[in-house]
Amino acid sequence: MKKYQLVATAAAGIEALVGKELRDLGYECQVENGKAYFEGTDYDIARTNVWLRSADRVKIIFGRFTAKTFDELFEQTKALPWEEILPIDAEFPVSGKSVKSTLFSVPNCQSIVKKAIVNRMSTAYSRKTYLPETGALYPIEVAILKDVVTLTIDTSGTSLFKRGYRVDKGGAPLKENMAASLVKLTNWYPDKPFYDPCCGSGTIPIEAALIGKNIAPGIKRNFAAEKWTFFNKDAFPAARKEAREAIRHDVQLDILGCDIDASMIEIAKQNAINAGVADQITFKQMQLKDFRTTKTNGVIVANPPYGDRMLTEEQAHQIYRDMGQTYKPLETWSKYILTSDLTFENHYGQKATKKRKLYNGAIRTDLFQFWGKRPPRPKKED
Repeated sequence: MKKYQLVATAAAGIEALVGKELRDLGYECQVENGKAYFEGTDYDIARTNVWLRSADRVKIIFGRFTAKTFDELFEQTKALPWEEILPIDAEFPVSGKSVKSTLFSVPNCQSIVKKAIVNRMSTAYSRKTYLPETGALYPIEVAILKDVVTLTIDTSGTSLFKRGYRVDKGGAPLKENMAASLVKLTNWYPDKPFYDPCCGSGTIPIEAALIGKNIAPGIKRNFAAEKWTFFNKDAFPAARKEAREAIRHDVQLDILGCDIDASMIEIAKQNAINAGVADQITFKQMQLKDFRTTKTNGVIVANPPYGDRMLTEEQAHQIYRDMGQTYKPLETWSKYILTSDLTFENHYGQKATKKRKLYNGAIRTDLFQFWGKRPPRPKKED
């Protein structure tokens, strides 16, 4: 069975999580900025697309070489066996990026790669006229870093963050894979209480429920590689079957999602129904400062408004002050709060145990972590 060089891409700061996910699935991988490299067959492509929670995409690395001129880019792209993977009617748009490279014009690089592939395909299929591009989608990317060209084919299609359960997402949505990453960066286990005080459309609680129930995030969606002619047609059905059998039906979770906006709570409830976890989450309209609980050893994960899109800076600071006062009595709870406001601790009233730099889309943020007191260890019997 053919093996491919593969790469799972991710947002900056999340790649280590993707690497851990791959290792947990049984793959050896190498992690670097925004990427986790591994090898796999058609089944492994299907399996990682279905299971990866934190990644953006899974891509086949089809070629890698050095090019400093457009002629070198054209000839080395043309030399690759594109006909082994692209049928005559393949739709193959070419995207691109270039960083610190002699060939810095991305549109020109995209155009040259496209022409080289068309040239190779026309010869391979004995076509003197244009290629129809009416068939399945094979998204190709040319990425150039310090004159090293990497040509990839995207097996995912739409980004992996699009799980397919959101009917609406509100004004400042958090991508599903970022929400899953926030949950996985905490010390939460499925037997602990979980609370999101400003849940919006419910993405963080829903991703926590999917993790707690061991429901693969891509189990209900489709992927580009499923329509590829060379791809094993049994790979994705087998990966989904494995995922269905791995669901923990015996687990009941204690997850609470709240928001001040009643309309968002209704959206969150519908999203949870679509995700198949509505019975695992309680959604409630409530102000953040009204939260009270006698439960212990819980986890709070919040992505409050940053004061740059939905609220004024002072309104955001007041939310941070409310958080500090409301959560102060919860000594055994751990709190994880994502914000782009680097003065957050000043308003919250406590120095974070740890901070982690992350990117919420293009916005640089910090995950402020306040670890709760550990429960006492049971005494050993004499």
